[in-house]
Formats: sequence, structure tokens, C-alpha cells
Amino acid sequence: MSFLCKSALLGFGFFVLTSTISGCISTHGIAPQTQPTEANTLSTDEAIRAATREAHWPASEWWRAYQDPQLNQWIADSLTGNPSLASAAARVRSAKAMAGLAESAEAPHLNADIALRRYAWPTDSFYGPGELADQTTWNNNASLGFSYNLDFWGRERDASERALDQAHQAAAEERVAVLELTSNIVRTYIQLSLQYAQHDIAQATLEQQEQIAQLARRQLEGGIGTQFEVSQAEALLPETHRQIEALDEEIALLRNQLAALAGRGPGDAARLVRPRLQLGATPTLPSKLPLELVGHRPDIVASRWRIAAEAKGVDVARADFYPNIDLAATLGQSMTMGTFKELFTAAKTGYSFGPAISLPIFDGGERRAHLGIASARYDAAIAHYDQTLVSALKDISDHLIRLDSANKQATLAHESVEAAQRTYTIARQAFERGLTDYLHVLDAQTRLFAQQRVEQQVQALRLSAQAGLIASLGGGVITPEDGPEEKELKPVRVEIAGKKNS
Repeated sequence: MSFLCKSALLGFGFFVLTSTISGCISTHGIAPQTQPTEANTLSTDEAIRAATREAHWPASEWWRAYQDPQLNQWIADSLTGNPSLASAAARVRSAKAMAGLAESAEAPHLNADIALRRYAWPTDSFYGPGELADQTTWNNNASLGFSYNLDFWGRERDASERALDQAHQAAAEERVAVLELTSNIVRTYIQLSLQYAQHDIAQATLEQQEQIAQLARRQLEGGIGTQFEVSQAEALLPETHRQIEALDEEIALLRNQLAALAGRGPGDAARLVRPRLQLGATPTLPSKLPLELVGHRPDIVASRWRIAAEAKGVDVARADFYPNIDLAATLGQSMTMGTFKELFTAAKTGYSFGPAISLPIFDGGERRAHLGIASARYDAAIAHYDQTLVSALKDISDHLIRLDSANKQATLAHESVEAAQRTYTIARQAFERGLTDYLHVLDAQTRLFAQQRVEQQVQALRLSAQAGLIASLGGGVITPEDGPEEKELKPVRVEIAGKKNS
């Protein structure tokens, strides 16, 4: 038998031996216990089923539907240099760098080392270097090393893919931060608009009360009124002044909140003027399928990337149960005596090459522990995804219910304002014709102001409900295609020598 045949048989026998020995460390059946919930299996309620079935998703700059240039500019400025978004962006860069680090383990590595030393030997020849005593020589070493992990079981590949999935997760979480920031700005801006409207009504109420007090004083001076009526009319003024002051305070606080959301100081909010919001078109739902409803939400996409990353983590932990084979080679120069230029001669050259194999035989349960941790993390990622999925559907349904109710309330509130307006018009016409006194006119006007206040509150409710629905649908910042495929959400079983590692 030739030398080559013997070498081939020896190599094959060694491969079988290492594969068999690696089986001594068993996984003991450690594996994930759960699978991701199919979103389409979750039932929807009447609010979702009754929604329009058209694929009109929010645009990425969905707040432009309110047609307020000041709001558009404020959000644009808020998305630039914002501390909360800068933190999210830094996490994305870190995750990308980690992905690059993991990917580098799959590539061949080439290293060069060189050490050049001029060495003065001691003069003590009895305890010292013998013939080298009292001499000065070069002690030089140079080497070129090559290593490459053959990655038979895909461990490094899975580790690289896991890191890349984590980078995708970080990117989706950055979109979560963007959506949260823009939603909070829009909601705060809507409240600012409401406070301005309430301030107008409170100011009109004050003017009306001052007219009533002035009328009561004239009637007292004319002998047809009483001091009680004057006192009763003037008693309302301090409370109305207090309400106006409270509204001024709320407007200032909301401006500060908008400045903080934008990552700016309170002074920057001083340039904000009164909002001019308009109620845009209500977004419609694409279909009755829950997966389509929630697939545009960045938190759902981030959760799916987390599952994909943890699935690769299980694969990495399983691959640790098998031998690791590296290909290594070195080319070196070594010299203890001689001139400097002798280092680079063939006589000083040495080399080595061949495979480096490490195989697990007994580790006290370390690999099983790592697999157990990876499996538990995978199950935890699935539980987080399932909870996020349920919460997302609830969020969509809640905002649909709120928006539907707000639309109905808006109709009723508008009817109440029209009725109060007709009553006020009739009372004013009757007063002008001398058929009633002015107190009846002021009483009708008070009721009109109250209904206008309610109408403004309902309008703000509609705006907030619409903004909430847009945010619950994902805000147009991401698409389902940005998430992982279904096959990426489950660990892959590894097989070796016809035996499946479970």
C-alpha cells in the first residue's frame, strides 16, 4: 500500500474518530420549546373588520396631512441632531460594527511578526553564555502566519448572520424611536392648538362677563337693579381671569415640552406661533389580515429580527458540540548569531503547515449550558414577539374605536353648536326689538361658548385619535419586506455522519 493511500486512510479514520468522540458530549435534548405565533391566527374585532379594506398606508411624513407648515418644519428640525435619535443611531452603528467583527472570523487571517534585537551578552563565562560571553550579537525573529477556520458545521457563518440580524434589529428599533418622537410631537402640538382655542373662548367669556357686570352697574345706577345683581355679576370675573392664566401657563408648558422633544432649549420654543391644524383624510386599513395590519410597525419588525438573531444563536451553540478544524501555516526566520542581513537568508528560514483540530470530549456541561441559554433566549424572543403582536392589534383596535367615536361626537357637538348659535341669534334679535332684556342674550351667548368649548375638545380628540391610528399602523416608516423571512425565524438542525443533533 502506497504512502498516499495510508495517509488517506489515516485521515479518514481520524475524521470518523473525532466525529464519534464528539458524540460523547450530547445535547441531552436541549432545544427551544416554542414557535412564533402566526399573526393571521389571531381574531380581530368589529372595529377592524368594519374598517375600509384598501391598501392606503400612511406616508413616511404622515404629519403633513395636517397642513401646518410650522409643524412640518418643527418635526424636520427635531429629526436633526436629536439626542434620543442620536443614541439610537449610535446603537445601529455599534451593531453594524459587531456584524463586521463577526464576519471577519469567516475570512482567512494573515499575520506578520518581526523582532529585531541587538543583544549584549554578559562577561561571566562561568555562569553566562559560554562562547558568547562579552559579545554583542543580533537576536532576530520574523514570521508570517496564516490561519483559516474551515467552518465545517457553519458556526462562524451562523455567528456572522446572527450579528447581522442584530444590526437589522437595531435599525428597526431606530425607526421605533423616530415614530415615537414624531407621534409625541404631533400629540403635544395638538394639545397646544386646543389650549389656544380654549384661550379664545375663555377670553370671549371674560368679555361677556364684563359686559354683564357693566350692565348690572348701569341698571343699579338707573334705579332698576340691585347691589346683589352687581355682586353676582362681578363674582364671576376672578375665576375667569384664573382660567385664562391657567391656559397661559399650559401653553407655555406645552411649548417647553415641544422644545424638549426636539432636543432644544426652552428659548427655541418662543418662536412657535398658534398652530393651524386641519383634519386630514383618515387612513384606511389594507385588509382583514392581522399580519398585514401589524407588519408595517417597526416594533413588530424589530421583534422578528430578534427572533431571527436568537435562532442563529441556537445554531451557534449546537455547532460547538462538533470538532473545530483550522488550517494553519507559518513561514519564519530565526537567528541568534550572525550579521543583520543573515536573517533574510534561506539558511535561517523555517516553515510549518497543517490542520489544527480541537474536539470536545468532556467539558463539565459547559456546552449544554450554552445551548440551554441560547434556547431560552430564543423562547424569550418569541414570547416578546407574541406579546408585541397582541398589543399591536389592541392598539390598532383601540384607536379605531376612538376615532369612530370621535367622528360621531364631532357630528353631535357641531349640531349642539348650531343649536346654541340659533338660540343666541334669536335672543339677540329679540333684544334688538325690545322683546327681552340683555341678560337673556348673555345667557344664550354663555351656552354658545360652552358648546364651542366642547366642539374644540372633540376636534382635538379627533386629531389625536387620527395621529394615534397612524402611529399604530407604523407611521409609514417601514414595510414588512424590511423584516426577516419566515425560514429565518427557526433554528436549523445540524447533521453530521448521518446523526442529527437535537
